[in-house]
Amino acid sequence: TRSLLNGIPENLPSLSRAERITRKVSCAGFDWPDLTGVLTKMDEEIKELGEALSSGDRRKIREEIGDLLFVLVNLARFLRIDPEDALRRTIEKFISRFQYIETSLLKRGKSIYQSNLSEMDCLWEEAKGKTL
Repeated sequence: TRSLLNGIPENLPSLSRAERITRKVSCAGFDWPDLTGVLTKMDEEIKELGEALSSGDRRKIREEIGDLLFVLVNLARFLRIDPEDALRRTIEKFISRFQYIETSLLKRGKSIYQSNLSEMDCLWEEAKGKTL
């Protein structure tokens, strides 16, 4: 069957694949008219995820997390932000801040396992203040 979506590689990272799919269908007119529509859909998906969490149905929870990720890709596309790049940068920022926690604890003679959430949260906030 010939589809507009033929040719989008299945082995792409999921965020990139979702972005390509949504870009292609958007070019065909299947898109929200403005950012408000995307934000409304995001709110709807967050609500549905909450309902799935309340139900405890793991299949439904997984489905709703996927739906939320997909709408976030649409939001990024709408704002002309590469979702792979955005997530990659957040991962690097997280690693830098977590390593700050580890280094700070080592200076106190502790390992991460000898700390607690309260102490680590405090160090996390410190790291954020240093814009790591």
